[in-house]
Amino acid sequence: MMEKTVRRGTRTGFTTGACSAAAAAAAVQGLVHGTVPDAVDCLLPNGDAVRFAVHDGRCDGTTAHAMVIKDAGDDPDCTDKAHLTADVCTLPGQPGVVCLRGGFGIGTVTMAGLGLEVGGPAINPVPRRNIESNVRAAAGALLEHTGLAITLSVPQGVEMAKKTLNARLGIVGGISILGTTGIVKPYSTAAYRASVVQGIQVAATLGHGVVVLTTGGRTEQFTMKERPDLPPACFVQMGDFLRYALDEAVAQGLRQVVIGGMVGKLTKIAQGETITHAQRAEVDTQLLADLAASLGAPPADCAAIAAAETARFAAERMEALGLSAPFHTALARAVVRTLMAPARYGGQFQLHVLVCDFDGRKVAEAFSHD
Repeated sequence: MMEKTVRRGTRTGFTTGACSAAAAAAAVQGLVHGTVPDAVDCLLPNGDAVRFAVHDGRCDGTTAHAMVIKDAGDDPDCTDKAHLTADVCTLPGQPGVVCLRGGFGIGTVTMAGLGLEVGGPAINPVPRRNIESNVRAAAGALLEHTGLAITLSVPQGVEMAKKTLNARLGIVGGISILGTTGIVKPYSTAAYRASVVQGIQVAATLGHGVVVLTTGGRTEQFTMKERPDLPPACFVQMGDFLRYALDEAVAQGLRQVVIGGMVGKLTKIAQGETITHAQRAEVDTQLLADLAASLGAPPADCAAIAAAETARFAAERMEALGLSAPFHTALARAVVRTLMAPARYGGQFQLHVLVCDFDGRKVAEAFSHD
């Protein structure tokens, strides 16, 4: 029997926030001591002290420059090897002030709902506090005489941002400075889960009262065609994180939720799974066989569906029988029944389930008020 999972690396890395804090602290040390160090000790938000290598250090008495290269460990992070760069200058006449600014490659916030100032840099609250605390520790008595302005930049940030959800969230022109602990765990789900929650928070500010949750890019394109009345920020790729997405939709008071999906993920939702990752739960093909039987599919076909490894087999067999539309409609209704049960989300929002085939074509839908 083939192993279903691939063993992945376990080496941890560091967030953009932690690397920015290290670069800023190194540059400030340059102002204090006249030379930017080759390495700097930095306190992470989780309390760990970590030593970072420092590159491109230089200072001239009133300004200093330092750069830390992000190491994401074994995580396939699109910001791996980013050059987190800090330029520091003094603010005469403003003792004690630490001012954090965004330079090239750091995104600018253009929409409400992120907990960040519109028009300001996309530097999240935890890394913002962590950068400032490391700067103050490095500056020491210097801050008694002057303030400090720290401008963060990322030379590759504009290109890296194209691989993130930033544009959807109204963050333009670069990446975000992120990280609640300072540590990146390999194949961490936390960052993606956080982006899902953040996306729903942004959707809630738009006044439409609806969020469209999809399981990936193909289903998102499908739902965008179905709901052309909605702006892109109303669409959130939730991936496998249904529970977090729905809980946040409730917390934000959204009255309508649309879920767009294909047979596999929708089967897992119908069977009651709220984290739908392949490694977390098997597809309940018996559920699909029961739906097929309820539509009059021959017993031999129902048995084959129950014995199959995938939900796709059921969809293809029902299509061959000319029952694709009623089968997918029954599945969509099963999703509605499961999610809108009183013990789950009943009464908290209206649910609209949209189903597409593997080519992204609509095959069925169901509503919670059906």
